[in-house]
Amino acid sequence: MRNLKKMMLVTAAALIVGGAAYAADWSPYDAEKIEPPFAADGKPMDVSYVALDKASQPWKICVSFPHMKDAYWLGVDYGVAEEAKRLGVKMNLVEAGGYTELNKQISQIEDCVASGAQAVVIGAISFDGLNNLVSEIHKKGIPVIDVINGISSPDVSAKSLVSFYTMGSSAGEYLAKKHPAGSEEVEVGWFPGPAGAGWVEAANKGFLDAVKGSAVKVLEPKFGDTGKEVQLKLVEDELQANPKIRYIAGTAVTAEAAQGIIREQGLQGKVDLLAFYMTPGVYEGIKRGLILAAPADSMVIQGRIAIDQAVRILEKKEYIKHVGPKIFVVDSANVNDVPQTNILPPEGYKPVFNVE
Repeated sequence: MRNLKKMMLVTAAALIVGGAAYAADWSPYDAEKIEPPFAADGKPMDVSYVALDKASQPWKICVSFPHMKDAYWLGVDYGVAEEAKRLGVKMNLVEAGGYTELNKQISQIEDCVASGAQAVVIGAISFDGLNNLVSEIHKKGIPVIDVINGISSPDVSAKSLVSFYTMGSSAGEYLAKKHPAGSEEVEVGWFPGPAGAGWVEAANKGFLDAVKGSAVKVLEPKFGDTGKEVQLKLVEDELQANPKIRYIAGTAVTAEAAQGIIREQGLQGKVDLLAFYMTPGVYEGIKRGLILAAPADSMVIQGRIAIDQAVRILEKKEYIKHVGPKIFVVDSANVNDVPQTNILPPEGYKPVFNVE
C-alpha cells in the first residue's frame, strides 16, 4: 500500500499542444479517491491517478451503457474505447437504449459474460436493479467496474465515478464566492432536473447547501424533464414570475435552452446562465460568452479509469477501488486552457462499439 500511495502522489502535467492534450498523455490526472471505498460517508482524498502503460495481454472487456443518445455517454464511450486501444485490450460495448430498459441491460451483460468477457464495466440503468447480476458475475471470478452512475452492490470490484452532490455544490460555491454574505442579495432561478431521479436529488442538495450563508437567494426549485421544450417553458415562466432574477442555474439542457430566451428578451448581462454539469453545448456557450460557467466531471477520464482499473484487477496489480476525476469549474478564465478531450468527446466523434 505504501508503494500505491507513492505511485498515486506522483505529479506531472499532461503534454499540451495547441490547447489539447494528446490522448495517450492523459495520465497522471487530478483525482479524488474515497476512503473507505464504497462507503456512503467515505471521505474524498486528493490523488494523482497514474494509468498503466500497456496491458500484459489483450484481455476481453465488456462495457455496458444505459444508452448512447447524447453527448455525455458518447464522451464516456470515447474514454473506454481510446483507453482500450492505448492499453492493447479488446473491448465490446453494448447499450440498452434507455433508462427504461433494465431487463435488456441485464440480458446484454449476461450475453457478454457468456461470450467470454473477462471483466465487465457497467454504466448502470438502476442503482439496485443489477445487484443480483453483479453477484452472479462476482461468483464467476469476473471483476465488475461501476462507472458513472453508481451500483449499490457490495460485489463490485471498483468504482470510477464522481458525486453529483459535489457537482451541484461546485456550481453553488461558484455563485457563493461571487456573492458572499454581506453583499447585495441576488435571486437565482434553479432548475435541477426531473424530480425523484437520484442524480437530481444529489445535485439539488449540493447546490442548496453550498449557497447557505451567502447573498445568493435560490427561488423554489423548478423540477422537470431534461427535454429542451420542458426546460424552455420552465425558464420562461420563472423569468415572467420573477423579473429580478440575476441567474438561471440548472441542468445543461436548461442553460443551453435559456440562451435563446436571454437574447430574445434583451437580458444579456442582466441574467447569467450556469449549468451544474458539462456538455458540448454548454462548453460552446462558455466559449462564446453566453454561459457563465459549469463544473466538469471529465466523463472521458471516468471511462478511461474504468478500463485501467479492469486491467489492473485482471493482472493482479495494485489499484484504487473507488476514485473519480477531480471536479473543477470551467468558465471564461480557463475554457481555452482545458484539454477538451479530457472533458468531452472530440467534435464529430462517432460511437465505437468494438476495439480488437
